[in-house]
Amino acid sequence: MTNSIKVLAAGSLRRAWQPLCEAFTEKTGTKVNAEFGPAGLLRERIEQGERVDLFACANTSHPLALQQHGKALSVDNFCGNSLCVTARKVPELETLNWLKVLLDSRFRLATSTPKSDPSGDYTWQMFENIERRHPGAGEALRNKALRLVGGEKSAKVPEGKLAAEWLICSGQADVFIGYTSYATLLRENDELEVFNIPADYNVRAIYALATCTEKGKPLAEFILSETGQHILQNAGFCGKHSVMPE
Repeated sequence: MTNSIKVLAAGSLRRAWQPLCEAFTEKTGTKVNAEFGPAGLLRERIEQGERVDLFACANTSHPLALQQHGKALSVDNFCGNSLCVTARKVPELETLNWLKVLLDSRFRLATSTPKSDPSGDYTWQMFENIERRHPGAGEALRNKALRLVGGEKSAKVPEGKLAAEWLICSGQADVFIGYTSYATLLRENDELEVFNIPADYNVRAIYALATCTEKGKPLAEFILSETGQHILQNAGFCGKHSVMPE
């Protein structure tokens, strides 16, 4: 299809992407063909020669690496996220805070996969924050964590399901660390409890666009526009102005 833009995008953007693309197509008449997956694995595909017009990533390092290797024309921060804890709703949770839930030996903790998926990288950064404040606790969480999604060999999360919801409700884990942008949807499930993570422990996730061709520029500009930013914020992300480097 000649009048279309090919995009590879981080899986956590899936909820926001449909309304973004519908609004863009209505404005420009150009369709968007998107494929979602762990951002690290998508970056490898581009490095290996797959031609795409835009890469929407859950961190800045992958897009900047593409730019450094001549695979991207420009890189722009476009939204942000943070982490939260989702747990199976059981009576034991009533006496526990988010950190005690993570450390409790009765609960199986699942995460995404570091290096393959930025969500896993951000989670490991949070473990480092915990370790600095509670020596031994961050190391215990790294050893305890089951890396069940986001890896090259990970089972695929079923279509229409969130990773936390699927892993916990299918009995594969009791607790999952994932993105705050999903919190509103997760709280609609009566089987789940969502815990916010305090800012001094949490990690600021910065998402970036790698514009790979001239064809991808109009879509990047739309995502960075006031309309695009409003759509992202409605999907649970924070805007680009709140994620610029300090």
